[in-house]
Amino acid sequence: MNRCWIVTSMMVAWSVQAADLPAQPGTAAAPVQPHAPSIESPGYVWNDVKGEQLLALEATGDATRGAYAFKVCKDCHGGDALGDAAGFYPRLAGQHATVLVKQLADIRAGRRDNPKMYPYASEHSISSEQIADIAAYLNGLPVPPEHGQGPGGDLALGERLYKADCASCHGRTGEGKADEFYPKLSDQHYAYLLRQTYEIRDGVRRNAQPDMVDAVKPYSDAEIIAVIDYVSRFPTKDNSGTLQQKR
Repeated sequence: MNRCWIVTSMMVAWSVQAADLPAQPGTAAAPVQPHAPSIESPGYVWNDVKGEQLLALEATGDATRGAYAFKVCKDCHGGDALGDAAGFYPRLAGQHATVLVKQLADIRAGRRDNPKMYPYASEHSISSEQIADIAAYLNGLPVPPEHGQGPGGDLALGERLYKADCASCHGRTGEGKADEFYPKLSDQHYAYLLRQTYEIRDGVRRNAQPDMVDAVKPYSDAEIIAVIDYVSRFPTKDNSGTLQQKR
């Protein structure tokens, strides 16, 4: 490995100021997440870009600063931001930066309820610019093809449901739409997607897209399992769009 490259990289890392690292929640009582009107309120607009979300989207995210800021997130999301197959923590690596910004902004504003994560996303911990930095860093991380998959049950039913109700927003193979805030599904863990879809159907995920709520509201548990099982088998692509092969 080139010695100059190593020295330069170390100098860049050392030059990052302590202010670039999000403040870690202290030993005092964790801040209480606010509760903002969301899908349960008349006039709710899912993709209304304003305030802090607008500031973060307009900022030019710096992946080097983002890597440093992400250090406080690694205990839960993993050093490579790959989450866990059990579904407690999502895979963030390779996700669209716009999606990451929106979800962080929604947690911070109290539109998406996540009291465990809120102390790390609050305005006392990270700035709008740091949100943009973290999103840029995560978006550029490599995406290995191995991730949690479903049991392989009724994939034919899952395919029919996905093509009828999901593909128009999330893409034919789960690639999502960055400019419309639709997340990539193609390399996300089955268990996490399953839990989130249940919560969207049951009204727990308050920052959900209203059309998706309407689509999955009539689904039985078996239908949700089938469609997410199907989604969990989508091919994984890296950030250049190249298919990743399982080892």
